[in-house]
Amino acid sequence: MRNTIIQNLHFYISIPIVIAVALVYGFQPNLLFDIQPNSIDEHNVYKAIMGIYLAFASFWCLALIRKHYWKTATLSNMIFMLGLAFGRLVSFVMDGIPSSLLFVGFFGELVLALYGIVQLKKAEKQSF
Repeated sequence: MRNTIIQNLHFYISIPIVIAVALVYGFQPNLLFDIQPNSIDEHNVYKAIMGIYLAFASFWCLALIRKHYWKTATLSNMIFMLGLAFGRLVSFVMDGIPSSLLFVGFFGELVLALYGIVQLKKAEKQSF
């Protein structure tokens, strides 16, 4: 049981955070961030972001139930987190340092991605 929790810790952390952020982006983007969508197109973009976040979180939930999805879901979690971290890094360089919440998020995304890499390597060693 303890090994399962450790193996899935990146999902247990990612899922609630990604769902919460998805709902904020989709319905109240100005709740936590200095974001003020002014057009239907801007609202549409945030709802699309919400949709993709919820889709990934759903897939990670599925991997907790159906073990044969675990490696693919872990890889997708790692890529998702690295993609967010990379985008933030580009923004740091081009736009400056954002609010502390987003700055801390960058480090959280890196940690989750690295944790996923470690868990994938452990799983590969165990399958041999």
